[in-house]
Amino acid sequence: VIYPPHSKLTDKEKTNICYLSFPDSNSGCLGDTQFCFRFRRSPGRKVSLCCFLDQLDRDLPVYLKKDSAYYYGYVYFRQVRDKSLKRGYFQKSLVLISKLPYVHLFRTMLKQIAPEYFEKSEAFLEAVCSDVDRWPPPVPGKVLQLPIMGVIMKLRIPTYRDKPGTTPIVQNMHQADAQISMALPTVHEVDLFRCFCPVFFHIQMLWELVLLGEPLVVMAPSPAESSETVLALVSCISPLKYCSDFRPYFTIHDSEFKEYTTRTQAPPSVILGVTNPFFAKTLQHWPHIIRIGDIKLPGEVPKQVKVKKLKNLKTLDSKPGVYTSYKPYLNKDEEILKQLQKGVQQKRPTEAQSVILRRYFLELTESFIIPLERYVASLMPLQKCISPWKSPPQLRQFSQDDFMKTLEKAGPQLTSGLKGDWIGLYRHFLKSPNFDGWFRSRQKEMTQKLEALHLEALCNENLVFWSQKHTEVETVDLVLKLKNKLLQADREHLPVKTDTLKKLQTHINDIILALPDDLQDILLKTGTT
Repeated sequence: VIYPPHSKLTDKEKTNICYLSFPDSNSGCLGDTQFCFRFRRSPGRKVSLCCFLDQLDRDLPVYLKKDSAYYYGYVYFRQVRDKSLKRGYFQKSLVLISKLPYVHLFRTMLKQIAPEYFEKSEAFLEAVCSDVDRWPPPVPGKVLQLPIMGVIMKLRIPTYRDKPGTTPIVQNMHQADAQISMALPTVHEVDLFRCFCPVFFHIQMLWELVLLGEPLVVMAPSPAESSETVLALVSCISPLKYCSDFRPYFTIHDSEFKEYTTRTQAPPSVILGVTNPFFAKTLQHWPHIIRIGDIKLPGEVPKQVKVKKLKNLKTLDSKPGVYTSYKPYLNKDEEILKQLQKGVQQKRPTEAQSVILRRYFLELTESFIIPLERYVASLMPLQKCISPWKSPPQLRQFSQDDFMKTLEKAGPQLTSGLKGDWIGLYRHFLKSPNFDGWFRSRQKEMTQKLEALHLEALCNENLVFWSQKHTEVETVDLVLKLKNKLLQADREHLPVKTDTLKKLQTHINDIILALPDDLQDILLKTGTT
């Protein structure tokens, strides 16, 4: 059953969703289980919401921007004994499909509606859909109130302007009417400490592997653990965006199974979460494997676990740990480990432990990325090089050697006390998909800034005076170019003040009015491409 009924999915998408919506039989998930998966959209499908979501996407932090090539599936699965059924069990999944990576929001929503749906059947889903139809647009930065079956979920979607590592608190206001309200502390974060607890002593090495876009497999006993761990790994390099593919739950039926498990080429830059024992054999050749047991709430200090050799990983029953021959570039930070261990001994709540761990990862990532940000900013041409009568100047080329030279005086040592081979880590990172994605987005931002500065330079010129000194052909050419500039500013959402655009439009109108009548008619009618 699909709701709303007009939603269109291709056969391939349906097959992927069906296989990904149930735990592998070996998982033995009795009772209720929640997890999430991610799958590729079939190419060539038009989606009407695209342009609407694109506008909202601009204000999101880079790691929350949607990836139009993928969908997320959020699953609530129930398996209970039922003698009246042929298989002896009731097994059903309610799955919510979305482009948005708001894991915590949709998990909370499913917790509200799935148990009732299993009791009440399909008519209940219609009621849920009519509630969702009343939701306001997912505007970043606003406190949103989302009604769902008698409950109001209150939340705030982060914006790129938020200071990294801070979460504005959404107050739980008292409702005047009978509706219960529930404030969500986050829309997208997972319980970081609970996820990393089984591999506690390797958090820094895992941060390096994710940063470098290395192929990683998480082998877990159930989809709930595999999906949470994969999402925790992807989020540990925030505010950097993880630019490769990641699959919180991946099965042997997946349409990308052959592509990702082939031995004819090196494993791709991807993080896979798996539960089927078959993968222990199929992915034996992968360089980094994380094996986790049951994620229990940490009531005891984890034991110190050595990094294991890959050849020791024969089956999915192997002991939990990290199997790899990778040698970390940075020395281990004993301080964070002591701090978290102390928290476990003092029975500090897992949410508080997660806050400490998230801050640690954030500071590590920022120490790493600030020298790159500083160097890339130096590639921007000076403002005095921008002439209204020439095309905007180009950014200077990124030079690895020049960047490496800046590290001696302005490297990560300014913000981090960690010792180790930072240079080696940067060299490796510059070859990774994460660097490529980060640099492309920086390039785009800076090019748009140059276009905006060029527009401002044009606005500050006396364009009517210029047109009086030039031929009609040159003036018409200028008008068409200026019109195109305005269209570009709108189309690419250039960072230009509204006043600047109005001023430019006034310049255009003034120039046109100074031209002969026949040309005025043509230019006032002419839209540009």
